[in-house]
Amino acid sequence: MELLFTLLNVVMATISVSGGNATCSLQGESAFSQLSKDGDIIVGGLFSFHSSSEIPDMSYVFKPPPLKCKSLNFRAFQYSQTLIYAIEEINNSSSLLPGVFLGYRIYDSCTSTAIGVRMAMALVNGNEQTVLDEPCSKPAQVQAIIGETYSSVSMAIASTIGPFGISIISHYATCECLSDKRKYPSFLRTIPSDYHQTKALAEMVKHFGWTWVGAIRGDDDYGNSGMAAFTEAAEQIGICLEYSLPFFRTYSQEKVVRIVEQIKSSTSRVIVGFLDNWDLESLLHVFHEHNITGYQWVGSEAWIFDTELATMDVYNILQGAIGLAIPKTTVTGLKDFIFDIHPLKSVGSAAFIELWEALFQCTFIKLNESENTSVCTGEEKVSEVENAFTDMSLMPIFSNVYKGVYAVAHALHNLLGCTQTCPTKKQPDPLTFLEHLKKVHFKTKDGEEVFFDENGDPPAKYEIINWHTNQEHQHEFVTVGLYDSSFPPHDRLAVNMDSIVWAQNSKQVPRSVCSESCPPGTRKAVQKGKPICCFDCIPCAEGEISNTTDSIKCHQCNQDYWSNTRRDECVKKEIEFLSYEETMGILLTVVSIAGAFMTVSITTIFFRYKNTPIVRANNSELSFLLLFSLKLCFLCSLTFIGQPSDWSCALRHTVFGIIFVLCISCVLGKTIVVLMAFRATLPGSNAMKWFGPPQQRLSVLAFTLIQVLICILWLTISPPFPFKNLKRYKEKIILECSLGSNIGFWAVLGYIGILAFFCFALAFLARKLPDNFNEAKFITFSMLIFCAVWITFIPAYISSPGKFTVAVEIFAILASSFGLLFCIFLPKCYIIILKPEKNTKKQMMAKVPAK
Repeated sequence: MELLFTLLNVVMATISVSGGNATCSLQGESAFSQLSKDGDIIVGGLFSFHSSSEIPDMSYVFKPPPLKCKSLNFRAFQYSQTLIYAIEEINNSSSLLPGVFLGYRIYDSCTSTAIGVRMAMALVNGNEQTVLDEPCSKPAQVQAIIGETYSSVSMAIASTIGPFGISIISHYATCECLSDKRKYPSFLRTIPSDYHQTKALAEMVKHFGWTWVGAIRGDDDYGNSGMAAFTEAAEQIGICLEYSLPFFRTYSQEKVVRIVEQIKSSTSRVIVGFLDNWDLESLLHVFHEHNITGYQWVGSEAWIFDTELATMDVYNILQGAIGLAIPKTTVTGLKDFIFDIHPLKSVGSAAFIELWEALFQCTFIKLNESENTSVCTGEEKVSEVENAFTDMSLMPIFSNVYKGVYAVAHALHNLLGCTQTCPTKKQPDPLTFLEHLKKVHFKTKDGEEVFFDENGDPPAKYEIINWHTNQEHQHEFVTVGLYDSSFPPHDRLAVNMDSIVWAQNSKQVPRSVCSESCPPGTRKAVQKGKPICCFDCIPCAEGEISNTTDSIKCHQCNQDYWSNTRRDECVKKEIEFLSYEETMGILLTVVSIAGAFMTVSITTIFFRYKNTPIVRANNSELSFLLLFSLKLCFLCSLTFIGQPSDWSCALRHTVFGIIFVLCISCVLGKTIVVLMAFRATLPGSNAMKWFGPPQQRLSVLAFTLIQVLICILWLTISPPFPFKNLKRYKEKIILECSLGSNIGFWAVLGYIGILAFFCFALAFLARKLPDNFNEAKFITFSMLIFCAVWITFIPAYISSPGKFTVAVEIFAILASSFGLLFCIFLPKCYIIILKPEKNTKKQMMAKVPAK
């Protein structure tokens, strides 16, 4: 409706050309300025002298009456006086625009897009009612326009007159959309864009640990655009909006109730308010009626330092609110100028009267004696009243108006080529002036630097304001931090946490999260169908860790590390191998040494009784060689204990294989000797000459050399090597010797098995020979034990985990060695030591009855 009315007024305000004559006449109603003063070059002003207007009847039956403005706004008078003060300073300056007198035309936009556009057109075209006998094309009436206060109105104005190149400098319109130079080429501002404000608000919310917040936005260009930018900035740093509700002060009761119900049903405890002070004023009453209190409010600069709003918050709905404000600044002499409102009488008597009557609650003409208002004397003092007009808390915004006027003056000064005096007072071309305006760079008399970036925006600096409540239960604005967009990202925000008072007068930072933070050792898993801020904490799997809070994934530990029980640190995996320090290693070492000691003892006994019949009859040379190899067998088991190394891995299997073949070769030799000796006792047999001592030595050497050759090939082609087994156990490392070549390992064991089986078969055949010197039955028992041990070794070796694999192998070596030692040599030692009477030649030659 309002947009339609805007278009009607624009059409009616355009200049028409009638017939073939180049005459111009103003169509529609004249628009008159609130405050004006003539000059060589005119600066326009658009401010909301009234906060609302009556919407006329749009029945299209008769011509709609002019919009009627109501609800006087003191702030607009403060902005206007700031503009006048700046122009008066410039006109009195001998260094800036010398000889050029600036004038002004200040109009009331009435907080209306329609009226704002109409007044902007009046500033550009003029408001003459007379018919002009001249071409319609003429220069604009103003060089630049200071205003408007609100983003929505500024957008409409900039879209309407922007194509003509008329410069617009706003002191308070912050919508990021206005930085788009394709749509608003002639728009500039002296207040930072919401692009920086929304990023600053998001960073501030994140700084306080709030990741789950609600939002209320003004249902206009300022609120919708600002909240969209805030939402985008918030999502980038992990903040979620539970809701984002639009509101406008003209909303129906039904819409307002839905907003209240949404807030009540929410779980977030923080509300980001991106709306202007008038909208929030309307909400305060509603929130009180529905008992919506205790929320932590985060505010934009549109309301966070508004004293009128703070005064109206009698129920402390906004207690502890925190937000961004334009940094405090001063304009020397401006406060006294604003307080002196008498000069307004000469430049706008009607506006002066309306202001005076509203300021002092009096009237110059008392029409009815029953009225309670007093008669204005004109002598009332502004310093004796306290209201929005005397409140100087918006001095930073006044300063923005001041800087906008000075930017116009500096651009004119540079464009007109002023030195001691300006060579011309002619109004420059708007587009040329706009280009010079974008490039101005100067300092105010109070040292504040002014310039515009490529988007027509100034640098962004904000103070962080916190609402405190004093002893009189009134809100006070306390600066608790700063934000400067020119600093590096990590240094832009600085907050004094100790100075902040939170909602409900608490000293503790409120909690507002959808899900509590996930501690180290867990990861976040987003709940299905919910924003990323709502998640479950899933413990990291074994071998994975997260060492930060709210980790989104768990990290795999390196292969030599494993996660601790808390899953927040990778610790070195336990290294396992059969060591000499542990109980099993000590026992096996003791048994190995004991076996070697017993072998040495038996060797000593045999050496001492080497000339006795029982030693001589059982092939003493092979017996001593067998005892020697058995001693090596016991000792070689020690190479399997301890941390694997290159040399131990290479030696343990090859030395074991060679020594065991040497043992079996000796036993095989003794078995063959028994068989040959029996055959030699038969008439006409000379079998022993074919297997005498040289042949015995040669056979042992030959059998052993074959194993040596197998081991050399194994070590040459693919030798064993130390190996970290990471697959057997996830939480520890098994240090073992990799076989290198499985074929080599099983070839060594297979060759030993073949010799053992061959030896067992021969001994089994000779076990019942009837001679006393026959030891075949003992060899049979020893080979039976040997084969049994190594047959059971294979499945046990394959299935044993970790260090037990090595222990099984050592056990097999020791068991088979003890089997050979006990079965072959203990019976002889028994006779030598305990039954010496049987150790005679006669006993040895006695025939054993056949069975």
